[in-house]
Amino acid sequence: MEIEKFNVSDIEEVVSLFYDTVHHVNRKDYSTTALHAWAPADEQAEKLATWCESLRANIAYVAKSQGRIVGFADLSFLGHIDRLYVHKDFQRKGIATALVDALESEAKKWNLLTVDTDASITAKPFFIKRGYRVVRPQIVKRRGVELRNYKMIKEWKE
Repeated sequence: MEIEKFNVSDIEEVVSLFYDTVHHVNRKDYSTTALHAWAPADEQAEKLATWCESLRANIAYVAKSQGRIVGFADLSFLGHIDRLYVHKDFQRKGIATALVDALESEAKKWNLLTVDTDASITAKPFFIKRGYRVVRPQIVKRRGVELRNYKMIKEWKE
């Protein structure tokens, strides 16, 4: 597996991976209605443009295995992990760890003392193991459907 900086040519594979991951990996923690609100099929074309722009504006990495994208993540310059998704067939292989290691390394280079994220129910245990703590549970409305997630933060000393 290799970790590489996001390239605009990665966008179709990234968006496809997002939809596939949400609808397969997160279904153990969210209802079908919630999954369709979180990742509705009719937004895929729109996401190609908006995500390409936002991933280029952030520090974004993709994980590749044999030339195929198996995960991606991004971090804003304010220290917010916006997205972290790993392909459904590549769970528990260290991909999320490698991606977040790369993001946290960048955050430290910018002298940020904290990194935060809005973690899904599914991702919460992963972030806890990495030293993040829950600031508060949150309810996010998406297409009129309430989705639970958690504002989490990791702090370190210089």
